[in-house]
Amino acid sequence: MALRRRLSTLILIAAALVGAQLATAGVAQAAVRVLYYDVSQAQEFQQVARQGALNWNSRVTNVRLEPVPAGRTPNIRVYADNGWPRAYTQSLGNGYWIMGRQAVNEGYYQPRISTHEFGHLLGLPDRRTGLCSDLMSGSSAPVSCTNAFPNSREATEVNNRFASLTSAPAREFVWQPAA
Repeated sequence: MALRRRLSTLILIAAALVGAQLATAGVAQAAVRVLYYDVSQAQEFQQVARQGALNWNSRVTNVRLEPVPAGRTPNIRVYADNGWPRAYTQSLGNGYWIMGRQAVNEGYYQPRISTHEFGHLLGLPDRRTGLCSDLMSGSSAPVSCTNAFPNSREATEVNNRFASLTSAPAREFVWQPAA
């Protein structure tokens, strides 16, 4: 009987400890993951690339995009060329994107392009919905679209990815002209 009581007591103590751990685990916040970006090779698009990072920082809480400090290797590099904007991810939060002048020359809103391309490095795919309210609709939205911010669904998806640090496979994303 004494052995049975001791076992029962141990089980209750263990259950209480597990319950306390489960309760505190639900309250814990994910640490903010800082990703460093380098715009030194973005040519005339350096400021618009910085704006894209600020747009994400204003909408998400589990990841922060910061300019790379001296002596540190950036997670994200930004370049410019004459083609279409595109992003190349190596893993979640790592890779590079290119601000392509072709989309700029066709009239697409530069801050939208830069925020969209950062979105790929944050794990979001293209979603060709055609809606200006969907940042990741990219060039399927009208050229007149000037929304340069992720919507709540897109921000939540990024926050969730960085809360759990879900990996995203390496991919190439290319800004395509609307069909």
